[in-house]
Amino acid sequence: MRRLPRFLFACLLAACALLPACSGDAPAPSGTTHTPSAIAWLPPEALATLALIDHGGPFPYRKDGTVFHNRERLLPQKPRGYYREYTVPTPGERTRGARRIVTGGTPPEIYYYTADHYRSFRRIPEAR
Repeated sequence: MRRLPRFLFACLLAACALLPACSGDAPAPSGTTHTPSAIAWLPPEALATLALIDHGGPFPYRKDGTVFHNRERLLPQKPRGYYREYTVPTPGERTRGARRIVTGGTPPEIYYYTADHYRSFRRIPEAR
């Protein structure tokens, strides 16, 4: 039960960071490379997780930011430690659930979303 308040704090922080992006001509929040229209297909919890990644946390789960090993080999092969994983909470789920964002590079230079616990990935586009 302790995670709920921490998660709500993280969502509130993410929502505050994304507020300027709600207007069509407002710039994206400082430090973020994701344009709202390019990521509209993501669930709102993924948007909150992206904002936390872009701001360096705080993350609601202990495993957030740990090395993703790409054992499924669905992502491009990179050296160990290149990929990191972050939880995308699922409403009503008592555990971490199946949804994740996997980033590549430090700082992140590429982002992927999986809704099915690493069985498939979709690249999250960035503004260039």
